[in-house]
Amino acid sequence: MNTDPRSALAALIAALERHYEAASASRGDDDPALDAATEQLTTAFDAYDDALFDAYDIATPLIVFDADDEDDDDDDDFDDLDDLDEYEDDDDDDDDDDDSDEDDDGDDYEDNGTGR
Repeated sequence: MNTDPRSALAALIAALERHYEAASASRGDDDPALDAATEQLTTAFDAYDDALFDAYDIATPLIVFDADDEDDDDDDDFDDLDDLDEYEDDDDDDDDDDDSDEDDDGDDYEDNGTGR
């Protein structure tokens, strides 16, 4: 189904406005009106993203996450940070050696701005 990107954009903007209204009137996370507006916003965004891609081969730089997606991805994020720690440990050893060489050269000249 090919949807006109301009029409999909108008529907997305309307869904954003409905979501804002529901959010501003909401009294909590379990508000059925907010849930419905969130679902409509998600659907409108997906339709716009698809229409834009179908028409121009361009995707939006946004991703819609489900509540289930957040739970599954949390552990993966920390796994990536563990990998970074391994690289930092290797770099720290090299930096320590460089610092000790600088202190041993004895050329501690400080420019005081007078030229002397």
